[in-house]
Amino acid sequence: MRRSWLLPLFGLVAAVELVGVALDSTVLQWLAKPLLAPVLLAYLWAHRRRVDAVAVGLVAATAGDVALLLPGDTAFLAGMGFFLVTQVAFITAFVRHRRAPALAWAGYLLAWAGANALLWGMLGPLRVPVLGYSLALCLMAAAATGVSARVAAGGAFFLVSDLLIGVGAAGVELPGRGLLVMVTYCAALLLITTGWVTATRPATGPQPPPAGTLLTWPGRTGAS
Repeated sequence: MRRSWLLPLFGLVAAVELVGVALDSTVLQWLAKPLLAPVLLAYLWAHRRRVDAVAVGLVAATAGDVALLLPGDTAFLAGMGFFLVTQVAFITAFVRHRRAPALAWAGYLLAWAGANALLWGMLGPLRVPVLGYSLALCLMAAAATGVSARVAAGGAFFLVSDLLIGVGAAGVELPGRGLLVMVTYCAALLLITTGWVTATRPATGPQPPPAGTLLTWPGRTGAS
């Protein structure tokens, strides 16, 4: 498949998913949601032609999306487990690429502590799983700030999306919460994947010589 069709295809799949959520259509959600991450995985492969940690994260996200389409606490915990793999994979990729600012780590860790303190009394048996998963999520969002502004925005959207899921798990219903979860999730996947492709694209064109190298003309050395 040509690269140029992959992002419009993602937009179409995302639109079907959002319509499915808005209409509470199980059929549309089953048709679209499991395809979100695979389309972006194809986009990533078309540009990088190798499997990296971000690709692994997208595969795990696909499994998580399918699990979260199923009812019940067991499916919810399975989905959380798959998305934990996603966050760890993303963290691995981002940290290896470039170190994030210390302020980002501190800010996201404070957000993690504050959110868990607010929801702790309402989560019941989900407290410990949510505590662990949300820590990985916040670390991913912090690590994303070291890659690029686009990937950092994707990490922040991912955090917002899963925070809204956590609010729902705590029994707090917000108007349009389900739609907001999917809008921010789709934005997160899109920004992280496209931002990662841009940030890791090989440099093209003539490169400057290493520091200390003598410039030479054809047939000459640096000596006069």
